[in-house]
Amino acid sequence: MEFLPSEEYAKKMDNKDDLAEYRQRFHIPPHGDGESIYLCGNSLGLQPRTVREAMERELHSWEKNGVEGHFKDTRWVSYHEDLGKLMAPIVGALEEEVVIMNTLTVNLHLMMVSFYRPTNTRYKIMIEGSAFPSDQYAMKSQLRFHGYENALIELFPREGEGYLRHEDIVESIVKHGDSLALVMLGGVNYYTGQVFDMEDITRVAHRVGAVVGYDLAHAVGNIPLNLHEWEVDFAVWCTYKYLNSGPGAIAGAFVHQKHLGKDLQRFAGWWGHDKSRRFLMEPNFVPMKTAEAWQLSNAPIFSMTPIRESLKIFNEVGMERLREKSVKLTGYLEFLLDSIDSDQIWISPPSEIRGCQISIHVRADGKKLFDKLTEEGVICDWREPDVIRVAPVPLYNSFMDIYRFYRIMAKNL
Repeated sequence: MEFLPSEEYAKKMDNKDDLAEYRQRFHIPPHGDGESIYLCGNSLGLQPRTVREAMERELHSWEKNGVEGHFKDTRWVSYHEDLGKLMAPIVGALEEEVVIMNTLTVNLHLMMVSFYRPTNTRYKIMIEGSAFPSDQYAMKSQLRFHGYENALIELFPREGEGYLRHEDIVESIVKHGDSLALVMLGGVNYYTGQVFDMEDITRVAHRVGAVVGYDLAHAVGNIPLNLHEWEVDFAVWCTYKYLNSGPGAIAGAFVHQKHLGKDLQRFAGWWGHDKSRRFLMEPNFVPMKTAEAWQLSNAPIFSMTPIRESLKIFNEVGMERLREKSVKLTGYLEFLLDSIDSDQIWISPPSEIRGCQISIHVRADGKKLFDKLTEEGVICDWREPDVIRVAPVPLYNSFMDIYRFYRIMAKNL
């Protein structure tokens, strides 16, 4: 696609954008007398305008019904089930394979109880070396819990390169195949923005006998996913980034249908018990035959309300349309950045393996540049030692946002 570095071109693209109306459904943080340039949806998504009313509705139900709100109005007792139905198409899953619960790392540990079952010969875990620290902490603590040291295989880019090559991932899986218990990668790497070929990685890992899980924190709501058809064993994700559910909000988990209803090792809780008998208060746990079997406690309604409003929008638009616009937005951003006459920056990853995020590597004084961007109304993200993460989100970012950001960048380089 041919782009032009002009304000008129950006306005023309916005006028042609059939998703432009959705920007009005979100609160854009202000800056001065106007709006900020919000390019940080990969860290915290913006608030849908319907959230306040939805929260008031649940508060009113509590006020009016007390405990009976579990069975009246929006029926808190089954609230999470509605969210599972809305979430399933976003991750390419069957409804029974998805549950909304807890927070991301809690869900990761719960999944590890069931799916990291090391033996004397098969005990290693594979992860990308630049995985989000919480994933690193979780993997290492699980290894220590099971009595294994030096069993974490970390994948790093080749020297002088900024992201992993797919063939190197495959080669490492095959190399460690006999001792590999779990491949646990981010679907999209938080630091580089690289999208991994989850379908092929899953296929190769299963071929050598390993279980496969993904942290989809930076993938869900960003790129189309097809977890069921890819036969991923499990996945976890937060919902406060691209899914716009609010700071620290509730998370999600996926367990493939082939594992449901089986007698797996798990940590059990009341809300995972057979729901037809849940209120009989039986002493022995009978897990549900869906991903809900991994639930521990009843649903936090006020945390679930914002994600419900956001998921309605996602289901209205569809991931394919969002992806189509996302490719155009990041393509335009890459084009404009490449047009800047400066050797101080370079970007990653390339278009064929990225989602919404572009990571801008700054060769000198990167934090100083980031601070200047912030002063001029750009909200993005700085990561040590040299990266400014920029994420044009197709639901609420415009081509004019990209153009304005480029002008500020060019001025300060």
